[in-house]
Amino acid sequence: MEIITVHTTQNIDIDYEIGGLGERIVARLIDFGVFLPFLIAGLFLISTHSEYVIGGYFITLLVIYVFYDLVCEAFFNGQSLGKRVMKIRVISLEGARPRFSQYLLRWLFRVVDFTLTFGVGALISAAISDNGQRIGDLVAGTALIKTVPRTKMNNLAFENTADDYQPVFTQASQLSDKDIGLIHEVIGVYMKTGNNVLVYNLADKIRNHLAINLPPNMNSMQFLQTLIKDYSHITANADLV
Repeated sequence: MEIITVHTTQNIDIDYEIGGLGERIVARLIDFGVFLPFLIAGLFLISTHSEYVIGGYFITLLVIYVFYDLVCEAFFNGQSLGKRVMKIRVISLEGARPRFSQYLLRWLFRVVDFTLTFGVGALISAAISDNGQRIGDLVAGTALIKTVPRTKMNNLAFENTADDYQPVFTQASQLSDKDIGLIHEVIGVYMKTGNNVLVYNLADKIRNHLAINLPPNMNSMQFLQTLIKDYSHITANADLV
C-alpha cells in the first residue's frame, strides 16, 4: 500500500493512500463508457441524416470528449464520473484543492501521457515516481489519492460518555463536525504510521484557537481524545434539548 504525505497549510502532515493503477484504469474505462452510447447513436444516424449533420454531431462529441476531464476535475473537486465511482480524486501536493492552473497543466500533458506515447508514458511515470504520478501530475504538482478515509468515524473506539459526565473542555462546543473528523483522521494516521508530529501540530493549533491551557500530565494525544469525548457529550445532550 503506497502512501503519500501532504503537508497542509495548517502545518499538519496528512497521509493518503495513492490511487492504484487498477483503479485508474477502471475509472478511465468508465469515462470511456459515458461516451459509448453517444458514439453508437451517431453510427445509427449515418443512414438517416446528411453528412453535415453527422459531421457536426461527431465534432461536437469529440470536443466534449477532449474537454471532459478538465471540466469534470475543475468543477467536481478533482473527479470525473469514473474517478467518483472508483473513489479516487486529484489533489494538490500543497495540501489545498488544486488551482485551475494545476488542472489545466495536468490536462494539457495528457497529450504526452496518452496521445503521443499511447499511455506508456503515463504508466512508466506512475510506476517509477514516488507518489504514483503521471507526467501531467509531476508538472502540475498533483497526485491521485483514494477518497475513502483510512479511518472511519464510526469505527473509532472511544468510550461513550455517561449522563453525568462533565466535559473537561467546554470550548469543544465551538468545534464543528468537520473539525472532529480531522481529529479522527489525524489520530487514525498516527495509529498507522506512528507520526506523532502531526498530532502535536494539530493539538497546538486547536489549543491556540480555543485558548486552552493543557492540564498537568495531559499530552497532545490525550488532549485530542478528550476533545472528541467532550464534543460527543456536548452535541449529544444538545440534541436532547
